Amino acid sequence: MDSDRDLLPEGLEDRLPAAAAAAARVTRAVIDVLDGHGYDRVQPPTIEFEKSMASRMAGVQPRRMFRFVDPASLRTLALRSDITVQVGRIAATALAERARPLRLCYAGQVVTIKGDGLDPTRERLQLGAELIGSDSVAAAGEIVAAAIEALSAAGATGLSVDFTLPDLVDTLAASALPLDPGRIEAVRRELDAKDAGGLVEAGGEAYLPLLAAIGPFDAAIERLAAFDAGGVLASRIAALREVAARLAGKARLTLDPSERHGFEYQSWFGFTIYADGLSGALGRGGSYRILGLDEPAIGFSLYPDALIDALAAREAARDTLFLPLGHDPQIAERLRAIGWRTVAAICDACEPVALGCTHRLEAGEAVPV
Repeated sequence: MDSDRDLLPEGLEDRLPAAAAAAARVTRAVIDVLDGHGYDRVQPPTIEFEKSMASRMAGVQPRRMFRFVDPASLRTLALRSDITVQVGRIAATALAERARPLRLCYAGQVVTIKGDGLDPTRERLQLGAELIGSDSVAAAGEIVAAAIEALSAAGATGLSVDFTLPDLVDTLAASALPLDPGRIEAVRRELDAKDAGGLVEAGGEAYLPLLAAIGPFDAAIERLAAFDAGGVLASRIAALREVAARLAGKARLTLDPSERHGFEYQSWFGFTIYADGLSGALGRGGSYRILGLDEPAIGFSLYPDALIDALAAREAARDTLFLPLGHDPQIAERLRAIGWRTVAAICDACEPVALGCTHRLEAGEAVPV
């Protein structure tokens, strides 16, 4: 007996009806919000040449991608692990002549060879938007506000945004707090780990005050400003204050200026979004450059699977109308036109309750079962 034929690989799963319906609603809600802000949807293919996806942005990790040889071209193909890099390719090629800033959005599945940390999931829904041609403060404010609006429309509540400055260590190490090039990565790593002892051992004692510039935004940004005695971070601090002001009342705001995990290709600005009742981040974004054109851009990616599962779990049963054998199809068509969901009997054994119906068509009227 073949007991393995119905198993799925680790980290992959089916979406059953309630979750599939929730996923469709979340996707539509997010895309509708982005469309309302002028973001045009694109649909890149799920498979591309590995070289194309690995060379468009800094920090992309080909080892996380499923790769195989294309029998037609004999070149290495990769199954996408991130749609952002594909949007960058589209902006740099087919839409290179479009006026900037160029606003694009997307929705699709992405797959990685292994999960992230303790999460074994290898396939996720990715929704997002990219504003290409600018990474200004105004662009940052628009992108974060659009992400918050989109998630709220999709059903997320209690949203919070955690800001970071991905190039913080590089900026400080260049002049204000010099570091040997060989120590920069170690200092970044210990700041990420929030390890004061490790930071000192790595030669980053001068960076210790950054570990205190973490927490609720208003207090943390003041501590960061006090730390920035030389003023090298003044423009970034002013930019964060401006973006935060635009989000006033829309989300809780926090700051972790030295956070780098998940921001491998971001430049001066990054953010992570969380929601009440959901574990882990719902999405993240920030500024970056598209290699080849060396064009600035800023965007976000949402991974709403946890939100989808939560919405599906509290999904109320939909009113569904059972259509018995011999029903009038014109009446059924009229009822669907005004919003009814119908299920038609196709044999004498079809039973309304067993088929999930809440009502039955009798004498042209919907009657509760």
